[in-house]
Amino acid sequence: MPEQQTAGTSESVTTLTMSKAINEGLRRSLRDDEKVVIMGEDIGELGGVFRVTDGLKSEFGPSRVIDTPLAEAGIIGTAVGLAYRGYRPVCEIQFDGFIYPGFDQIVAQVAKLHARTRGDVRMPLTIRVPFGGGIGSVEHHSESPEAYFAHTAGLRVISCSNPQDAYSMLREAIASDDPVMFFEPKRRYWMKGDVDLELASETRMDRARVLTSGNDVTLVAYGPLVPTALDVAAAAADDGVSVEVIDLRSLQPVDFDAVAASVRVTGRLVVAHEAQRFGGMGAEIAATITERCFEYLEAAPERVTGFDTPYPPAAFEDHFLPDLDRILDAVDRAMGRRNSLSDWRFDG
Repeated sequence: MPEQQTAGTSESVTTLTMSKAINEGLRRSLRDDEKVVIMGEDIGELGGVFRVTDGLKSEFGPSRVIDTPLAEAGIIGTAVGLAYRGYRPVCEIQFDGFIYPGFDQIVAQVAKLHARTRGDVRMPLTIRVPFGGGIGSVEHHSESPEAYFAHTAGLRVISCSNPQDAYSMLREAIASDDPVMFFEPKRRYWMKGDVDLELASETRMDRARVLTSGNDVTLVAYGPLVPTALDVAAAAADDGVSVEVIDLRSLQPVDFDAVAASVRVTGRLVVAHEAQRFGGMGAEIAATITERCFEYLEAAPERVTGFDTPYPPAAFEDHFLPDLDRILDAVDRAMGRRNSLSDWRFDG
């Protein structure tokens, strides 16, 4: 079942942007466990390109907040050695598209060492990845590579969509003995919300969460598209369509039980993500839910995604990224309604 949050006391709740919530999660993890170290390009003196790590080096020193060379393979490789020695390293990959030089280390070493050693070695390693578009930048700065890592057995892959999850899921990831890929939607860094600073131990990062209840269509999203999905639900309600929005939160493992429970009520599924369509998370979710809920489905699952092209120049990214209208069109298709995209099928 989807995870439910427990309200904290007023003393423990504060309003933060997502970037400040991540900063506070890092600060508390550094404070609570001397084995936690963070490392990455420009994270110390500069505070990171998005200032997410601002102030941490001055508070904890250069031996725990480490500015690294511009070498992602070196960052991950060094973190593997630290994890071997009992540390809990947190690596920042400066931009999503810069992760590929470290890909071999992640999929061939980090993901496999626990199984390779029959459980003798643990990899309590967290890799933070600002991902997705919407900031007016170019390729290598706006990509969504999460499916590569969700496909890799041995990794946990999670993505936050709001300041509370940014804080609490990050703290849980750092405390985990498993390697965790933590995908942060960079265009939501300045989104504000209430954060209960005592909620970390009560939230499970591998559980989906139902954000709005509905009985006509199940809409699944994660990371940067969750706020858009909530806008879709509000717009659809004005047209008499009840949309249940599920924030997936975990991409490996996926909380299929939560999605299936919803689809057994609604009979319809729409999945939205920024990444390219082919081989994406939407395909896996649609296939698995079709297998589990075939007899409940009133229509074929719909996917609303980026296009199967390299990420476009900034002037065209609004056409590439799923938006309110494209997702609403998919909801209409699931409901059997004619709409502006029915004949064009931009999404497939």
